[in-house]
Amino acid sequence: MIQIQFYGADWCPDCRRAKAYLKEHNIQYDFTDVDLDQEATRRVESINNGKRIIPTIIIQGKTYTNPTNDQLDAALGINDGYRIVLYGADWCPDCRKSKAFLNDNKINYQFIDTELNEWAIPIITKLNNGKRRIPTIVINDDVVLVEPSNEELRQALEIAEVSEDRVFDTIIIGGGAAGLTTSIYAQRDRFNTLILEKKNIGGNAFLTQKIENYPGFTSISGPQLMDKMEEQARTYGAEIKTGEDVISIEKENELFTIKTATKAYMGKSVVLSTGSTYRQLGIPGESDLIGSGVHFCATCDGAFYRDKNIIVIGGGNSALEEGIFLAGFCKSVKIVHRKSAFSASETYIEKLSSVKNISTYMDKTSLEFVANEKGLFDSLKIEDNNTKETELLKADGVFIFIGLIPNTKSFEGVVALDQRGFIKTSGMAETSFSGIFAAGDCREGAIAQVAAATGEGVLASYGIKNYLK
Repeated sequence: MIQIQFYGADWCPDCRRAKAYLKEHNIQYDFTDVDLDQEATRRVESINNGKRIIPTIIIQGKTYTNPTNDQLDAALGINDGYRIVLYGADWCPDCRKSKAFLNDNKINYQFIDTELNEWAIPIITKLNNGKRRIPTIVINDDVVLVEPSNEELRQALEIAEVSEDRVFDTIIIGGGAAGLTTSIYAQRDRFNTLILEKKNIGGNAFLTQKIENYPGFTSISGPQLMDKMEEQARTYGAEIKTGEDVISIEKENELFTIKTATKAYMGKSVVLSTGSTYRQLGIPGESDLIGSGVHFCATCDGAFYRDKNIIVIGGGNSALEEGIFLAGFCKSVKIVHRKSAFSASETYIEKLSSVKNISTYMDKTSLEFVANEKGLFDSLKIEDNNTKETELLKADGVFIFIGLIPNTKSFEGVVALDQRGFIKTSGMAETSFSGIFAAGDCREGAIAQVAAATGEGVLASYGIKNYLK
């Protein structure tokens, strides 16, 4: 439960004001009268550097000394007519997107970090019918939004649409390493840029626990590296909007109109850097159990399986890298691969042999995800490719790392794609449509590495410069 400890006294005017305000908004709290409790008095003095200042209010471990009503609003998510509590985690991309939307619209919300507050996990599990899904946003205790889009938040909170009439030199669709680099270089050339990102800034790189092959860093986490790139892009003047899912691209009178679910933006050029998403197996039980034991991101969901047994499916760099990461805090990790040898680099294969709680199941095909009586993941049915014998591998959860699919469906009929859906480019990252460029993992022939994506962003920025001239 949300914990609020209120230290004050009955005679204190500000205490009475704060208590009345909390009561007005039906917010429960534990009150301790410092006049009657000497231990409470010492604690208040310790918190306030020897001063006895009341009210002193502690909300989920954070202290507020004689807070104004506005400060209480911000701390508790109180707005005019409604209150918002957002259950999530700092590493969660969709949580960041929702928080950015609320911040941009100057809406108060109380953030409950499920990593730091274990009591919140049963709450979100109950709200999601047994699934641990974040962000889970509760409005006035009766409206529950799970992983909402910005448009769903806008409608639920009755936020009016704002028209956008500026014309940007370039609009970058996708805020991963390629898109951020393009923006950094374009802004340095004094071209004003707008980045539209459907989910989280940083793309798949943000979801990588550790990056060890990016020049200049022996080892750095994906979130740290992407945060540095985002900070640099903003410092140079880029405008960034998250939660914007592009629906269409049209060109008229030398200007592109980019339509999203909520707005329309105009630009002189466009860069497609939408990256890719995780490929699914397409076997029975998969779609039903996504979020209920079946996952695609170790950074996002691995923390739910501390000291538990998990399965990793795949044999490439991502599968081994994430499997090793998960083994650091999971009880055991079983890696299932459909071939007799891993396709990962020797570095990861060598590391794998030194991890004691990882076992491998080679030359095995995954046939089915099996649920228990509660509808949650229970086991993976696999088949030996040689003997055709089947067995069930029991575990608490499973992570799938079998490749990527380009996020280019919205661009079908706009630019030329290859048979797999990757964008065809030539020269300075030019697509088949004049004025539209492509960079990063969505491009044909791209190398799924952060360093490569940044290089393609540089190339795209030069293509923009030539085009705008």
